[in-house]
Amino acid sequence: MSSSLYDVKRWLPTSKKEVDAMGWEYIDVILFTGDAYIDHPAFGAAVIGRLLEKMGLKVAIVPQPNWRDDWRDFKKLGVPRLFFGVTAGAMDSMVNHYTANKRLRHDDAYTPGNQYGYRPDYPTVVYTKILKELFPDVPVVLGGIEASLRRVTHYDYWQDKLRPSILVDSGADMLIYGMGEQPLKELVRFMMKGIPLSNLKNIPQTAFLVQDESQIPGMKQWQNLDLHSHEVCLADKIKYAQNFRYIEEESNKLKARRLFQRVGESILVINPPYPPMEEEEMDESFDLPYTRLPHPRYHNKGRIPAYEMIKFSINSHRGCFGGCSFCTISAHQGKFIASRSQTSILKEAEAIAMLPDFKGHISDIGGPSANMYRMKGKRLEICMNCKRPSCIYPKVCSNLDTDHQPMTELYDAVSKVKGIKKVTIGSGLRYDMFFDSNGELEPDKKEYVEKLVKKYVSGRLKIAPEHTSDQVLEIMRKPSFKLFYKFRKIFETMNQEAGLKQQLIPYFISSHPGSMPEDMAKLAVETKELDFRLEQVQDFTPTPMTVATEIYYTGVHPYTLQPVFTAKSTKQKLAQRRFFFWYKREYRQEIHADLLQMGRRDLYERLYNEKTKPVEKRKRKKAR
Repeated sequence: MSSSLYDVKRWLPTSKKEVDAMGWEYIDVILFTGDAYIDHPAFGAAVIGRLLEKMGLKVAIVPQPNWRDDWRDFKKLGVPRLFFGVTAGAMDSMVNHYTANKRLRHDDAYTPGNQYGYRPDYPTVVYTKILKELFPDVPVVLGGIEASLRRVTHYDYWQDKLRPSILVDSGADMLIYGMGEQPLKELVRFMMKGIPLSNLKNIPQTAFLVQDESQIPGMKQWQNLDLHSHEVCLADKIKYAQNFRYIEEESNKLKARRLFQRVGESILVINPPYPPMEEEEMDESFDLPYTRLPHPRYHNKGRIPAYEMIKFSINSHRGCFGGCSFCTISAHQGKFIASRSQTSILKEAEAIAMLPDFKGHISDIGGPSANMYRMKGKRLEICMNCKRPSCIYPKVCSNLDTDHQPMTELYDAVSKVKGIKKVTIGSGLRYDMFFDSNGELEPDKKEYVEKLVKKYVSGRLKIAPEHTSDQVLEIMRKPSFKLFYKFRKIFETMNQEAGLKQQLIPYFISSHPGSMPEDMAKLAVETKELDFRLEQVQDFTPTPMTVATEIYYTGVHPYTLQPVFTAKSTKQKLAQRRFFFWYKREYRQEIHADLLQMGRRDLYERLYNEKTKPVEKRKRKKAR
């Protein structure tokens, strides 16, 4: 710890002692986060802290404050000159704490030693309420995915009810949704001029509460859209479903409207988002002076799994235009892709190569989807008028530039950086973009896939077909499973040509809206006949601001308002999930009974390669 590499002054201060060591007489912004403090661009608190630091502010971070005792962690640094910033961390706290069946987890990947219990449920709300009780006159600004996805009336799976905007529950003064660099810079510029936060209501990508419309300046600055009130949503699920469609459509537009929603005696105002960040802005965010290491306070306290997973990976872009029904990425990062320059990425690769425990392997270059780097509309004016939730479903948009050559060039360039021996791609691929309208590989895609398979796969390539049923895949906004067969054939052919024995690792979801027990049984049979023993699986977990969650709660699809079946009870969900593990002896009897009850004895015979006797004969034999 005596090495200059671990000089505590290289990090943002986390304690009064560290603040004093910096020689500061005051702090401009104090950030509270539910994660351990890791000074790395994959962790939002570090990004925001470093960004504010570059703007000339004195910034401190209080990671995982103790909310149970006398609140000393909330008081130890005093009052900031501008505001408190609060985030739950890089992951939604409730997904972090509970399984899909609401069972409490006993680990936390964002805490040293993978230890559970260092953050409360809903830390955004808990931390803010404490700060407001201690320092009622100091503004609190919310950010991060937990707040972002709860910016408006939303269904909370863990409480099994609708909740109002998290601004109501927390008492915060402002919420910055999505990736926060652009609105935060604007907010700070005004506050540094002496303008109080309470007067800053025209900053894009922010949300706040007012008592009446007279408190909303610039009513003509944007087009406005009134949503059904929170109270109306409580009384009418269909109107709540309609709300969601408006919200998703506006979040997917380049020129969105400002949203209003009445909540009790207040009005929630959600200003439209900024345009996607330009390459220079992305570079600025990723080129900040991160140490790329956990704070020295965690020395000898155990590994931090979330950090270990990404420490030697590189984020090349943000956003995702896939629009999957179960995914929150577009609601938070946006539908449009924001990419870094190759120069910035190579600079980061060089920094990684200098880390003390780096062995030469870059474990990933990608984003929410691996192969969307630098992709955008060919003609921006067409994108300006588009509100499609997905640019690639039900088919790839003709205006989307899906050129894969920049990624091929990027992988090759990173692999040539001094100290780097191997580069692999760990992010999931959207293989539906590889094929033209005739189902053939285009030249740039063929080059990309060939190089990927033969050089940049670690032996296992992750892809996410999600399901085998076209009916379910339609609700998911995913391509037909037939396309998986096509890609699998290409993958196997290229492996054979290279003399490799690499594997495809497919990802599947059970209990997704629209998925019937018989659909899961067919999934089990089809993947078994493909010789898969599934590993990458999950039971659908309803999280705020996804189409699938709205279907789960309302029982209808928000775009059609037509009923959709969803497995809800623990019994129904477990019955679907066990089809993933048909090969486990402990599930065989239950699967047998389920398939006989469905009248699908044929699926049992295909799954276990044996005939099964009719139920009636078995009963008579038992009776004798």
